[in-house]
Amino acid sequence: MTITDDVQLPTYEELDVQEINVSQPVLKASAMHFGKYCDQISKEFMLCRIEERDPRKCLSEGKAVTACGLDFYRQVKKNCRNELEKLSKCMEWTDYDLKFWYCRKEQGLYDQCMTEKMGLERPPLGYFTQVRVHDTQRPKPSPTAPKFMDPTIGLPEDFPEQEAKYGWRHWWSF
Repeated sequence: MTITDDVQLPTYEELDVQEINVSQPVLKASAMHFGKYCDQISKEFMLCRIEERDPRKCLSEGKAVTACGLDFYRQVKKNCRNELEKLSKCMEWTDYDLKFWYCRKEQGLYDQCMTEKMGLERPPLGYFTQVRVHDTQRPKPSPTAPKFMDPTIGLPEDFPEQEAKYGWRHWWSF
């Protein structure tokens, strides 16, 4: 996508935030609790992204999500570090897909620690797929929010098609 000179891009100072430096096994092992801990802030960010249709307008919400993640992992490090390390190492060393299947004992210890020390219970299966209403204090976006055009224009309906050279053109539609 090309842009013109009149498009204002954010500066590096606006984009600069501290990163969450944890590995994939740690992220996957703690994903359910992390999602529940930062649920409202993440919803606020996604609502902004959907309503504004311009990621530049949601930088502060994105920074809030990152700050929430940093706070979550600091709390976990202080309270349940050993349990999370055992779970993530078990997941890493027993299955290449990082599945919980072989590590249910470690998962139970981690869940118990999160419940006792941080007050976060593991959300039930399907919790993040349920429809939930999010109440926000942000003002509604203006109706003149930029709508990006479809980059492909397409062909007119009456465009002449040639016969396929090497077989049937629509093999996937039965």
